[in-house]
Amino acid sequence: MISRSTIDRVFESARVEEVIGEFVQLKKAGSNFKGLSPFVDEKSPSFMVSPVKQIWKDFSTGKGGNAISFLMGHEHYTYPEAIKWLAKKYNIEIEETEQTSEEKAQMNERESMFLVSKFAKDYFYETMLNTHKGKAIGLSYFKERGFRDDTIKTFELGYCLDEWSGFTDAAIAKGYDIKYLASTGLTIVKENKQFDRFKGRVMFPIHSMSGRILGFGGRILTADKKAAKYLNSPESDIYHKSKILYGIYQAKKEIAKQDNCYLVEGYTDVISFHQSGIENVVASSGTALTSDQIRLVNRLTKNITVLFDGDAAGIRASIRGIDLILEQGMNVKVVQFPDGEDPDSFAKAHSTEQLKAHLDNNSQDFINFKVSLLLQDSKNDPIKKASVIREIVTSISKIPDGIKREIYVQECARIMDISERVLFSELAQILKKEIQEKSKSAKKQNFKTKQQDPNEPPPEYFLEQEQAQMGLVKGGFASQKIDQLAILEKEIIRILLLFGNEVTEFSEEIENEDEDGKITTTIRKYNNNVSAEIYVHLQDDEIEFTNSVFQEIYTEIIHQLNQFEKLEIDALVNHKNLEISETVTSILMDEEKHQLSNWESKNIEVKSEKEVLPKLVSDAVFNLRRVLIGKKIEELLKESTEKQIIDLETIKGYTGLKIRLFEKLNRVV
Repeated sequence: MISRSTIDRVFESARVEEVIGEFVQLKKAGSNFKGLSPFVDEKSPSFMVSPVKQIWKDFSTGKGGNAISFLMGHEHYTYPEAIKWLAKKYNIEIEETEQTSEEKAQMNERESMFLVSKFAKDYFYETMLNTHKGKAIGLSYFKERGFRDDTIKTFELGYCLDEWSGFTDAAIAKGYDIKYLASTGLTIVKENKQFDRFKGRVMFPIHSMSGRILGFGGRILTADKKAAKYLNSPESDIYHKSKILYGIYQAKKEIAKQDNCYLVEGYTDVISFHQSGIENVVASSGTALTSDQIRLVNRLTKNITVLFDGDAAGIRASIRGIDLILEQGMNVKVVQFPDGEDPDSFAKAHSTEQLKAHLDNNSQDFINFKVSLLLQDSKNDPIKKASVIREIVTSISKIPDGIKREIYVQECARIMDISERVLFSELAQILKKEIQEKSKSAKKQNFKTKQQDPNEPPPEYFLEQEQAQMGLVKGGFASQKIDQLAILEKEIIRILLLFGNEVTEFSEEIENEDEDGKITTTIRKYNNNVSAEIYVHLQDDEIEFTNSVFQEIYTEIIHQLNQFEKLEIDALVNHKNLEISETVTSILMDEEKHQLSNWESKNIEVKSEKEVLPKLVSDAVFNLRRVLIGKKIEELLKESTEKQIIDLETIKGYTGLKIRLFEKLNRVV
């Protein structure tokens, strides 16, 4: 693991404007910088960088954070990868924390495998470009496929000479251990013999999302019926074919930018699309689509478009992957190519504009595609049609979002000319069965020795809970109220972050009763720290935030105040919990948003909140109390209805408090 001291040095050295400036063209805007969003296409700048606060925010997408979170969001690095990238940029030596001998050995093994794989990638590439046989066989093959030099370089394609141990001998001569050549599958070792796995094949390096070489795919160029046309690296400690997608490294930025991922089957499909200007494309490399592969895409977008060629048998085999995509809560569309065409051949035969037009014009929702495909088999057979309906409802049941499920049920009912009631009934049965199976599985796994609790709710209970939670209710959607608490809680956090260390003059009403029982009110003025003032009010009312992230931020703030008597914003911006870091950054950058509109040039004065800070604090606290009291009154009324006993005195007391708060806020009840 990277040591804490290294991480601290990285945070101290990294300048957010320098880091982001390598990826986004920034222009000065007052004390900040602004530019076009790197995450979506736009004409007016909505991306803001604050050198003073060392944070950024993209107002078009709501994303924000520090230099680390930018690299994680834009380059899709993991946290350690982002730290290492910055350490390299600022010439910081990375220190590793003490590891056990076993951990060190395991890390060294993996690192050695990565080094061998990188050497192999470079060797195959150089062999193809700089040897007579490489040019005549490997390079000519790719040129015949229509691949340009820049495309070959982007995907780092190569060629392994048709020699028994040409590559292996070269690697050993460079000092690479045969152990790692064998463990990566580059070399096959049998007794005292060793030879190249990929001899005589053009090479397709398989990259991780961060660009490291995990393995290879090799295509044979001779008509040898005994040899497989395509050969992949075997499973290893660094290569798991079910957990990687070909082209993800080259496609990740465009996938995030376009908010869509095209899924194809083969290496050349990806490369041809990329060369045609469609860069947000990946391939499952001929393997059945897996949940791990889908989760890779899910890190970049919620939208997948599956591309099928004209082979009907292939479509039916591949369509099973759609259910897996739906299970991950993603949106699926499908595009089919004409008979005899696949993505590779179609991209080569058509211009970029024609290819984009085909993708746009022929994109179907998965349910329409599946219905049209399955109905071809059922024709006028009612039994087969019933089977088709059941299969489609099964697909719909995979969708975790209840609202989406209802929409698809309605669409299915329309297309299949069947009542929604029947489909909802079928869907409920499928969900019930799944819950029962999960329940049985959990009991077997976790409660082998424990007797079943007789008070445990039956599966129907969990089904009802899931249906209620997911919104699977016949007859439309329930209207959702604005979450006032979340808005008010965010306002409290915002004031603490922006003005927590400010000292200002507050006032409070003090009621005095004289001997005759007459009550008079006097105003006491006093100076206090904003964070201390808010803390006292929330502590008096024993208020806790309903939003877990806001509660964590508030707890961190109070901890800092107790420890240092001061709020350290940097510690929150660079917090190891990315939810805290991103939320804090987003709130801090919201005040910079007016710079994007350049109000000053339009002679519009933006009033400073510092001028009304006492009122800002009191309004935030009073509003929070008001909403909480309103909720308490609702709970009491509900409880009274259930018990058929109305606690008028308590309700009256809370209502009185609410009226007083409205008066303080100058509102009408």
